[in-house]
Amino acid sequence: MSYDHQAIEARWQKRWETDKVFYAEMDPSRPKFYNVAMYPYPSGELHMGHLRNYTYIDLVTRYKMMQGFNVLSPMGWDSFGLPAENRAIDDGVHPRLSVESQIEKMKWQFRRLGAGFDWSREL
Repeated sequence: MSYDHQAIEARWQKRWETDKVFYAEMDPSRPKFYNVAMYPYPSGELHMGHLRNYTYIDLVTRYKMMQGFNVLSPMGWDSFGLPAENRAIDDGVHPRLSVESQIEKMKWQFRRLGAGFDWSREL
């Protein structure tokens, strides 16, 4: 029997997105838990250090959800300042285009990892 991890992960990730599993909702009957990570710089690339840090955030989100908490775990981008400008200069494009391109790439990578963020609350 073969294990096609890419197909299995893609199926469940699509289901989580469709069912909005990681989206916080207004529910006063459940205790609230706010789980936020440092927002990455979209002027760089995701690397193994990011994977480690955001995996911990994902684990806490899932654990608290299993305990019945209404978990808000947003994702955002630290996209202002010199790093974004330097990246844009290196790429030879306007900073806005550079940042938007990197954000789309990183969002795809986070989703591919199956990270549980409430993307409706993206900052």
